[in-house]
Amino acid sequence: MIQVFRRDVVLSIRSGGGFGLALIFFLIVVVLVPFALGPDQSLLAKIGPGLLWLGALLACLLSLDRIFGMDYEDGTLDLLATSPLPLEGVYLAKSAAHWLTTGLPIALAAPVLGVLLNLNFYVSGVLCLSLLLGTPTLSLIGSFGATLTLGVKRGGLLLSLLVLPLYIPTLIFGALAVHAAALGHTFEGPLIFISAISLGAIAILPFFSAAALRINLS
Repeated sequence: MIQVFRRDVVLSIRSGGGFGLALIFFLIVVVLVPFALGPDQSLLAKIGPGLLWLGALLACLLSLDRIFGMDYEDGTLDLLATSPLPLEGVYLAKSAAHWLTTGLPIALAAPVLGVLLNLNFYVSGVLCLSLLLGTPTLSLIGSFGATLTLGVKRGGLLLSLLVLPLYIPTLIFGALAVHAAALGHTFEGPLIFISAISLGAIAILPFFSAAALRINLS
């Protein structure tokens, strides 16, 4: 499982399809918005939390079809299916690699980019924490969607349509936590919900994803 994780991380960094592409897309979204909305600092601070979360969500979508697609095309996934490592472990390793190269860089970059949207240090800290807790869910759900569309030609659009509705609860609670912090309210409740969603995804999705892989590889 560790070897699969390391391999996916190395391939993602070398190719730039995960780490570089998602981070650059996230940067472009955040940088262009102030130009589109104008210099109104209060407006930027108001929409900033939701915008940053939406940008992170869309950035995570960019590389989902690569999680299993490349291994499916070159036969590596067939070898992994016949190895002693269970498919649940393959799914978790690949999801963790996707999060490390996509979700984690975005979460760490968000507080810095929050300055462009007039977010103070305290709100930026809550934003970073919410993304650290919520982006694993985006990778887990995205990997699950990738197993469902495995082998489908041009399945990128179908994959996005499948996972976007499942992303909505995480997006709502993530943006709500940051908005609450910006208004001086307690934000622990939304963060607890985000954590619960992530833990539920870790507990349930590996089994459904493994079943989908067995069906597609049979």
